[in-house]
Amino acid sequence: MTGGITLLDGLDYASVLVFALTGALAASRSQLDIVGFIFIGCLTAVGGGTIRDAILNREVFWVARPEVLAIATTAAIAVFFAAHRLESRYLALLWLDAFALAVAVPAGVAVALAGGEAWPIVLVMGMITGCMGGLMRDVVCNEVPLVLKQGELYVTCAFAGSLGAVLALRLGLPEGAALVLCATLVLALRSGSLIFGWRLPVYKSQPPRPGAPKR
Repeated sequence: MTGGITLLDGLDYASVLVFALTGALAASRSQLDIVGFIFIGCLTAVGGGTIRDAILNREVFWVARPEVLAIATTAAIAVFFAAHRLESRYLALLWLDAFALAVAVPAGVAVALAGGEAWPIVLVMGMITGCMGGLMRDVVCNEVPLVLKQGELYVTCAFAGSLGAVLALRLGLPEGAALVLCATLVLALRSGSLIFGWRLPVYKSQPPRPGAPKR
């Protein structure tokens, strides 16, 4: 890596750290060994950013900056030795994941903006960067993915944050302010879902009317 740490670097480092902690907490719930902690921690930490960079045809961020893997590994090892001290590992996972989402979504938005992508791509990259690492974590650990829990605000938070950033830029706000707004929207909505039970309506099947043809 050449030069100092840029805003993009800082966002990636922060999201890697916090997502790695959530991955290690998921590993603790599955009672894995320390290698399993490191694997799940690293997978969660770099999953969303890897897909983002591959789609945008840019050098994958942890290949360009291998110290990212050291950050994720260190976080996973720390959780291996400290997770038993938490009163509720699942509650800690939920809140750490919320903060990670609030950092990762702006990171994806910033990368797409730096590449000069159109606004629909900016929206999608924010969502992918924020959601895919956690999805991989939950699938590998055989948990119901947070992104798919009934009505729970998760992908909606990522979309709202990305959209807020795009609209802020269209209104002439500087990029830094737009990214702060993005993070604030994501965290506010996700916190509301966790604290107040904010939900989206879910589809509920209805019994067929008598005599109605089967579909």
